[in-house]
Amino acid sequence: MSPKPPSLRHLLRDRARREIHKAVHRGWEWVQRHGEITPHTPGNRRFAHLGEGVCIGFPVGSIYGEPWISIDDHTLVGTHVTISAGFVPGLDLGPDTIVKIGKSCSLGRGTHIVGHQSIEIGDDVFTGPNVYITDQNHTYADLATPVGRQWPENNPVVIGSGCWIGTGAIILPGTRLGRNVAVAGGAVVRGEFPDHSVIGGVPAKVLRSYDESEGWKPPLRNTPLISLDELAALSVDGLAGLQILQDKLREEAQLNETLREEAG
Repeated sequence: MSPKPPSLRHLLRDRARREIHKAVHRGWEWVQRHGEITPHTPGNRRFAHLGEGVCIGFPVGSIYGEPWISIDDHTLVGTHVTISAGFVPGLDLGPDTIVKIGKSCSLGRGTHIVGHQSIEIGDDVFTGPNVYITDQNHTYADLATPVGRQWPENNPVVIGSGCWIGTGAIILPGTRLGRNVAVAGGAVVRGEFPDHSVIGGVPAKVLRSYDESEGWKPPLRNTPLISLDELAALSVDGLAGLQILQDKLREEAQLNETLREEAG
Protein backbone atom coordinates (compact mmCIF):
# COMPACT_ATOMS: atom_id res chain seq x y z
CA MET A 1 0.00 0.00 0.00
CA SER A 2 1.51 3.32 -1.06
CA PRO A 3 2.00 5.99 1.64
CA LYS A 4 -0.63 8.65 1.94
CA PRO A 5 0.48 11.90 0.28
CA PRO A 6 0.89 14.87 2.63
CA SER A 7 -2.09 17.12 2.90
CA LEU A 8 -2.11 20.69 1.65
CA ARG A 9 -2.13 21.84 5.28
CA HIS A 10 1.11 19.95 6.04
CA LEU A 11 2.75 21.26 2.88
CA LEU A 12 1.86 24.84 3.75
CA ARG A 13 3.06 24.39 7.35
CA ASP A 14 6.41 22.94 6.23
CA ARG A 15 6.87 25.76 3.76
CA ALA A 16 6.07 28.32 6.45
CA ARG A 17 8.65 26.72 8.79
CA ARG A 18 11.33 26.88 6.10
CA GLU A 19 10.61 30.53 5.39
CA ILE A 20 10.64 31.40 9.11
CA HIS A 21 13.92 29.49 9.49
CA LYS A 22 15.48 31.46 6.64
CA ALA A 23 14.16 34.76 8.02
CA VAL A 24 15.50 34.09 11.53
CA HIS A 25 18.98 33.22 10.29
CA ARG A 26 19.12 36.10 7.86
CA GLY A 27 17.97 38.42 10.61
CA TRP A 28 20.61 37.10 13.01
CA GLU A 29 23.32 37.53 10.36
CA TRP A 30 22.16 41.13 9.91
CA VAL A 31 22.30 41.72 13.69
CA GLN A 32 25.80 40.21 13.93
CA ARG A 33 27.09 42.23 10.99
CA HIS A 34 25.69 45.53 12.27
CA GLY A 35 26.60 44.81 15.90
CA GLU A 36 30.32 44.42 15.21
CA ILE A 37 32.68 47.06 16.59
CA THR A 38 35.10 48.40 13.98
CA PRO A 39 37.06 51.63 13.48
CA HIS A 40 34.08 52.90 11.49
CA THR A 41 31.34 52.29 14.07
CA PRO A 42 30.42 54.60 16.97
CA GLY A 43 31.86 52.13 19.52
CA ASN A 44 35.41 52.81 18.32
CA ARG A 45 35.48 56.28 19.86
CA ARG A 46 35.80 54.93 23.39
CA PHE A 47 39.03 52.97 22.85
CA ALA A 48 42.53 54.35 23.35
CA HIS A 49 43.23 52.99 19.87
CA LEU A 50 41.34 50.81 17.43
CA GLY A 51 43.45 50.21 14.33
CA GLU A 52 42.40 49.88 10.72
CA GLY A 53 40.76 46.56 9.94
CA VAL A 54 39.99 45.68 13.57
CA CYS A 55 36.73 43.80 14.08
CA ILE A 56 35.18 42.83 17.42
CA GLY A 57 32.50 40.22 16.80
CA PHE A 58 28.92 40.48 18.05
CA PRO A 59 27.64 39.48 20.54
CA VAL A 60 30.51 40.98 22.50
CA GLY A 61 31.50 39.91 25.99
CA SER A 62 32.04 42.40 28.81
CA ILE A 63 34.10 45.24 27.39
CA TYR A 64 34.87 48.16 29.67
CA GLY A 65 37.73 50.49 30.50
CA GLU A 66 38.00 51.16 26.75
CA PRO A 67 40.08 54.37 27.17
CA TRP A 68 42.87 52.12 28.53
CA ILE A 69 42.56 49.43 25.82
CA SER A 70 44.49 49.54 22.53
CA ILE A 71 43.95 47.10 19.64
CA ASP A 72 46.21 47.44 16.60
CA ASP A 73 45.54 46.97 12.88
CA HIS A 74 43.75 43.94 11.42
CA THR A 75 43.16 42.13 14.69
CA LEU A 76 40.03 39.97 14.82
CA VAL A 77 38.20 39.48 18.11
CA GLY A 78 35.72 36.62 18.24
CA THR A 79 32.23 36.68 19.71
CA HIS A 80 31.62 36.64 23.47
CA VAL A 81 35.17 37.91 24.13
CA THR A 82 35.71 39.92 27.32
CA ILE A 83 38.37 42.64 27.29
CA SER A 84 38.44 44.78 30.42
CA ALA A 85 40.66 47.30 32.15
CA GLY A 86 40.06 47.97 35.83
CA PHE A 87 37.56 46.48 38.25
CA VAL A 88 34.39 48.10 36.93
CA PRO A 89 33.42 50.73 34.35
CA GLY A 90 33.90 54.37 35.25
CA LEU A 91 37.20 54.20 37.16
CA ASP A 92 40.09 56.56 36.37
CA LEU A 93 42.99 54.20 35.68
CA GLY A 94 45.65 56.85 35.07
CA PRO A 95 47.54 58.03 31.98
CA ASP A 96 48.90 54.72 30.65
CA THR A 97 47.28 52.13 28.40
CA ILE A 98 46.69 48.92 30.37
CA VAL A 99 45.71 46.33 27.73
CA LYS A 100 47.71 46.47 24.49
CA ILE A 101 46.91 44.00 21.70
CA GLY A 102 49.13 44.02 18.61
CA LYS A 103 48.55 43.72 14.88
CA SER A 104 46.95 40.81 13.01
CA CYS A 105 45.98 38.88 16.14
CA SER A 106 43.02 36.52 16.39
CA LEU A 107 41.25 36.07 19.72
CA GLY A 108 39.05 32.98 19.91
CA ARG A 109 35.43 32.89 20.99
CA GLY A 110 34.87 33.30 24.72
CA THR A 111 38.41 34.50 25.50
CA HIS A 112 38.86 36.75 28.56
CA ILE A 113 41.58 39.40 28.85
CA VAL A 114 41.34 41.08 32.25
CA GLY A 115 43.91 43.82 32.88
CA HIS A 116 44.59 46.00 35.89
CA GLN A 117 48.23 47.06 35.52
CA SER A 118 49.69 45.90 32.21
CA ILE A 119 48.95 43.19 29.64
CA GLU A 120 50.96 43.42 26.42
CA ILE A 121 50.15 41.07 23.55
CA GLY A 122 52.42 41.20 20.51
CA ASP A 123 51.63 40.92 16.81
CA ASP A 124 50.24 37.77 15.15
CA VAL A 125 49.14 36.16 18.42
CA PHE A 126 46.36 33.58 18.08
CA THR A 127 44.23 32.11 20.85
CA GLY A 128 41.83 29.21 20.79
CA PRO A 129 38.40 29.55 22.41
CA ASN A 130 37.97 30.28 26.13
CA VAL A 131 41.52 31.40 26.92
CA TYR A 132 41.92 33.43 30.13
CA ILE A 133 44.65 36.07 30.51
CA THR A 134 44.99 38.26 33.61
CA ASP A 135 47.61 40.31 35.41
CA GLN A 136 45.89 40.19 38.82
CA ASN A 137 45.15 37.60 41.48
CA HIS A 138 43.90 37.67 45.05
CA THR A 139 46.33 36.94 47.84
CA TYR A 140 45.75 34.34 50.56
CA ALA A 141 48.33 35.11 53.26
CA ASP A 142 45.80 36.40 55.83
CA LEU A 143 44.38 33.26 57.42
CA ALA A 144 41.48 35.13 59.06
CA THR A 145 40.12 36.72 55.87
CA PRO A 146 38.34 34.98 52.99
CA VAL A 147 40.61 34.86 49.92
CA GLY A 148 38.08 36.75 47.82
CA ARG A 149 38.21 39.69 50.26
CA GLN A 150 41.99 39.95 50.50
CA TRP A 151 43.85 42.69 48.70
CA PRO A 152 44.81 41.61 45.15
CA GLU A 153 48.30 41.74 43.68
CA ASN A 154 49.21 42.85 40.15
CA ASN A 155 52.06 41.50 38.04
CA PRO A 156 52.42 42.52 34.36
CA VAL A 157 51.93 39.98 31.57
CA VAL A 158 53.84 39.99 28.27
CA ILE A 159 52.95 37.67 25.38
CA GLY A 160 55.49 37.80 22.55
CA SER A 161 54.65 38.13 18.88
CA GLY A 162 53.74 34.97 17.02
CA CYS A 163 52.48 32.99 20.02
CA TRP A 164 49.72 30.41 19.80
CA ILE A 165 47.65 29.84 22.96
CA GLY A 166 45.53 26.70 22.91
CA THR A 167 41.91 26.27 23.97
CA GLY A 168 41.19 26.78 27.66
CA ALA A 169 44.72 27.86 28.61
CA ILE A 170 45.12 30.19 31.60
CA ILE A 171 47.83 32.86 31.57
CA LEU A 172 48.48 34.04 35.14
CA PRO A 173 50.02 37.28 36.46
CA GLY A 174 53.76 37.62 35.93
CA THR A 175 53.87 35.45 32.80
CA ARG A 176 56.32 36.42 30.05
CA LEU A 177 56.17 34.43 26.83
CA GLY A 178 58.89 34.86 24.22
CA ARG A 179 58.31 34.92 20.47
CA ASN A 180 56.50 32.06 18.75
CA VAL A 181 55.68 30.13 21.91
CA ALA A 182 53.04 27.42 21.53
CA VAL A 183 50.90 26.91 24.64
CA ALA A 184 49.05 23.61 24.90
CA GLY A 185 45.30 23.64 25.48
CA GLY A 186 44.33 23.63 29.16
CA ALA A 187 47.78 24.72 30.37
CA VAL A 188 48.09 26.90 33.47
CA VAL A 189 50.97 29.25 32.75
CA ARG A 190 53.06 31.34 35.10
CA GLY A 191 56.70 32.41 34.76
CA GLU A 192 59.07 33.17 31.90
CA PHE A 193 59.40 30.99 28.81
CA PRO A 194 61.92 31.36 25.96
CA ASP A 195 61.38 32.06 22.28
CA HIS A 196 60.41 29.13 20.06
CA SER A 197 59.28 26.78 22.78
CA VAL A 198 56.29 24.51 23.32
CA ILE A 199 54.83 24.55 26.82
CA GLY A 200 52.01 22.67 28.50
CA GLY A 201 50.75 21.14 31.71
CA VAL A 202 49.60 22.29 35.14
CA PRO A 203 51.72 24.13 36.01
CA ALA A 204 53.10 24.65 32.53
CA LYS A 205 56.66 23.59 31.71
CA VAL A 206 58.77 23.50 28.55
CA LEU A 207 57.98 20.40 26.48
CA ARG A 208 60.05 21.26 23.40
CA SER A 209 62.48 24.05 22.57
CA TYR A 210 64.67 25.21 19.71
CA ASP A 211 68.48 25.41 19.86
CA GLU A 212 70.33 27.22 17.06
CA SER A 213 73.04 24.56 16.87
CA GLU A 214 70.97 21.42 17.52
CA GLY A 215 67.52 22.35 16.22
CA TRP A 216 64.37 21.21 18.00
CA LYS A 217 64.80 19.25 21.24
CA PRO A 218 63.27 16.71 21.29
CA PRO A 219 63.27 16.47 17.47
CA LEU A 220 60.08 17.09 15.54
CA ARG A 221 58.28 13.94 14.44
CA ASN A 222 57.21 15.27 11.04
CA THR A 223 58.66 17.71 8.55
CA PRO A 224 56.50 20.80 7.84
CA LEU A 225 53.87 20.35 5.15
CA ILE A 226 54.88 23.64 3.53
CA SER A 227 57.49 26.28 4.30
CA LEU A 228 56.68 29.49 6.16
CA ASP A 229 57.21 31.46 2.94
CA GLU A 230 54.71 29.23 1.12
CA LEU A 231 52.22 29.58 3.97
CA ALA A 232 52.56 33.37 3.89
CA ALA A 233 51.97 33.35 0.13
CA LEU A 234 48.85 31.21 0.55
CA SER A 235 47.45 33.56 3.20
CA VAL A 236 47.66 36.44 0.74
CA ASP A 237 45.56 34.46 -1.74
CA GLY A 238 42.58 34.42 0.62
CA LEU A 239 40.01 31.67 0.08
CA ALA A 240 41.91 30.20 -2.89
CA GLY A 241 45.03 29.86 -0.73
CA LEU A 242 43.08 28.21 2.07
CA GLN A 243 41.66 25.72 -0.44
CA ILE A 244 45.19 24.82 -1.60
CA LEU A 245 46.25 24.33 2.03
CA GLN A 246 43.17 22.18 2.71
CA ASP A 247 43.97 20.02 -0.33
CA LYS A 248 47.58 19.60 0.84
CA LEU A 249 46.43 18.54 4.29
CA ARG A 250 44.03 16.00 2.79
CA GLU A 251 46.79 14.59 0.58
CA GLU A 252 49.14 14.28 3.55
CA ALA A 253 46.48 12.51 5.62
CA GLN A 254 45.84 10.03 2.80
CA LEU A 255 49.59 9.40 2.41
CA ASN A 256 50.00 8.81 6.16
CA GLU A 257 47.07 6.39 6.15
CA THR A 258 48.60 4.47 3.25
CA LEU A 259 51.96 4.26 5.02
CA ARG A 260 50.31 2.97 8.19
CA GLU A 261 48.44 0.27 6.25
CA GLU A 262 51.65 -0.83 4.51
CA ALA A 263 53.54 -0.90 7.81
CA GLY A 264 50.76 -2.90 9.49
